[in-house]
Amino acid sequence: MANIRQIAKEAGVSVTTVSRVLNGHPYVSEDKRQAVIEAMEQLQYTPNRNAVHLAKGRTFMVAVMLPFANHPYFSGLVDGIAYEALQHQYRVILCQTDYSISEEERALQLLRDKLVDGVIICSRQSSWHDIEPYKVYGPVVACEYTDVQRFSSIYMDHYQTMKHALDVLMEYGHRRIGYCLGRPDSYNSDKRIRAYREALHQLGEPFRPEWGFHHCYNVEDGAEVIRTLLQMKERPTALLVAGDQSAAGMMLELRNHSEADVQSFSIIGFDNLPIAKVLGLTTFDLSSYDIGRKAFELFKHQLDQPDDPPERHELPFRMIHRSSVYRINT
Repeated sequence: MANIRQIAKEAGVSVTTVSRVLNGHPYVSEDKRQAVIEAMEQLQYTPNRNAVHLAKGRTFMVAVMLPFANHPYFSGLVDGIAYEALQHQYRVILCQTDYSISEEERALQLLRDKLVDGVIICSRQSSWHDIEPYKVYGPVVACEYTDVQRFSSIYMDHYQTMKHALDVLMEYGHRRIGYCLGRPDSYNSDKRIRAYREALHQLGEPFRPEWGFHHCYNVEDGAEVIRTLLQMKERPTALLVAGDQSAAGMMLELRNHSEADVQSFSIIGFDNLPIAKVLGLTTFDLSSYDIGRKAFELFKHQLDQPDDPPERHELPFRMIHRSSVYRINT
């Protein structure tokens, strides 16, 4: 295969000029650039991109660690990340983990082995203590709150969102309130449950573990929650749900029952997905697409300015009031 010296001879330019063309250097005249391109075609030269990346010290690839690729919230994150990556001529490597710690380690090893320039973590099972050692190999950005100061992150205060939702339900007369979350041992779930227990204490209501549901991610999970609750003699009048997908499943399942059953549950979701508007679901407005874009910006800044301190961005929240919350008499 031809080398750059042969290309330089064929094009009648210096080796430095050939190198500049291969690396996309802007300060090359158009006639010389065209001469190099024609010489490459004549000699059937294929650039060794790995060598180019090694010379530049970058791979122009970023790994995105996420539990599920087909969940609307995470697909929104990926869409935002991919948009910004395209603007900076980066490629995205998706690492779906299903919350497996071993799969998360494999994603982080891409950074350690210099196969990617950084990792954006959408959600994870591993502890930040276990993730922190990988930070020396490149930027690691979190799309959630982290109490480890060395990571840039973008997040929402889930204690405050839960508290706000509980305040709204109490204003509507609700005292018997249940909840549906994802992983019970996550940081966000811990904050939500803390707000939930404090509200129960304020109301003088006991904590009923049977009214709490975990691992609720999709429509069928929400439907199963409703089927379970309808079998209970004592059940809540309102449900706080950590995602619109499962909240939508609840509302759709209730349509299979009587009108009395439909209005026996007030439901508040989270994410403001398109399906929430269709079903009239009260929810919190959160653009995962915008979070993804900001996460990539944080990654790129950390890569370009490694001596700058990590940045933390707390997102404001806003409740979208629709028709899924009913007032009850107390």
